[in-house]
Amino acid sequence: MQVTYWAEHAWLGTHVEPGVAIETTDGRITAVRTEVPSPPPGAVALRGLTLPGMANSHSHAFHRALRGRTQVGSGTFWTWRDVMYGVADRLTPDSYFALARATYAEMALAGISCVGEFHYVHHAPGGTPYADPNAMGEALIAAAAEAGVRITLLDTAYLSAGFGQAPNHHQLRFSDGTADAWAERAAALKPAGHARIGAAVHSVRAVPADQLATVAGWAKDREAPLHVHLSEQTAENDACQAAHGRTPTQLLADHGVLGPRTSAVHATHLTDEDISLLGGAGSTICMCPTTERDLADGIGPAVRLQRAGSPLSLGSDSHAVIDLLEEARAMELDERLRSRTRGHWTAAALLRAATEDGHASLGWGDAGRIEPGALADLTTVALDSVRTAGPSPRHGAETAVFAATGADVRHTVVGGRHVVRDGVHQLVPDVPRALADSIAALSG
Repeated sequence: MQVTYWAEHAWLGTHVEPGVAIETTDGRITAVRTEVPSPPPGAVALRGLTLPGMANSHSHAFHRALRGRTQVGSGTFWTWRDVMYGVADRLTPDSYFALARATYAEMALAGISCVGEFHYVHHAPGGTPYADPNAMGEALIAAAAEAGVRITLLDTAYLSAGFGQAPNHHQLRFSDGTADAWAERAAALKPAGHARIGAAVHSVRAVPADQLATVAGWAKDREAPLHVHLSEQTAENDACQAAHGRTPTQLLADHGVLGPRTSAVHATHLTDEDISLLGGAGSTICMCPTTERDLADGIGPAVRLQRAGSPLSLGSDSHAVIDLLEEARAMELDERLRSRTRGHWTAAALLRAATEDGHASLGWGDAGRIEPGALADLTTVALDSVRTAGPSPRHGAETAVFAATGADVRHTVVGGRHVVRDGVHQLVPDVPRALADSIAALSG
């Protein structure tokens, strides 16, 4: 199928061009023509600023049911986790499909064309496998298809409650018992046109050190992405030091987990040596600023990590909000608060984290750019809303990052398919109702 999209303005990686014709065939960009002042005959007009589709590199879809609930009162990451377990306990393959479909549709409305789903709710409550051991993961893959987005299912090993501790009653449904059993089950997952399969170590506290290499080896053999929650909380660092005499980053390095296909999520509380190890390995760092501030995690050393050699990506994680433009903005603005200086990243650098580098971290190295050969994934941000009106279109990248929100997204194209048109999802007709109904089904 051939479709030509005409972008009123397009960000081409370094600058904004007016009047860009983007020709696509069978889901890929075949030509990009500039200096096209009006839509060619038969072209689909995208009014505003067109960017590559954005990649949400870290998602727990079921956390969307927590929005507005965990903001009541005070507490810590650990009290938040108790509320999260309550929702996880009630998930079934059918209810998870419904919630994930609605959540991924919300992502598409916010300009996200690909999601990295960090998936660890594998079994029935109590730990009994479903008749299809991958029923939950397959529900997520099906949900992404119905929402019209790509997915990398990061099937997650989660084997213990802490260093030397058996899973608690909530965590039994997360655990396969051993890394070998996890690997056998995960190997049965099948990729699809819109879906790729990756791996994840939930954290060093959830995968015993002597089983880390099994997960890393599984990903290496398949040249698959490997993600891991890293040093989100100082309590994890302290427990790791007590158990192993080293930091979580050092432990991962010792067991072959770090590398260019690895993404460390959060990486908030690091030593100088940790930063050198991550940067030297070329491991991507996935920052999730809206979740990190919601949970009072702290501000990670993203500037130093990037300087050490780590690419940066962005994720909405717990979905306190789903807005990759806000994640990009927050990474810069949080660093300004800490350092009391401005301008750590250009708008272009922040957009690369939200697009090209995010896709690469999820195993979609052929996405995140508007150029021939790339996947035809596009998102268009309005330049005439109350938030974005006024600046010159040549400052569209700065306007998108520092003023726009996901509510300003007008179009999302995934593989040449117009999934969101004029702010309306074409596959899920009433996304707010789908969210409300799927969340109500999990209320306890």
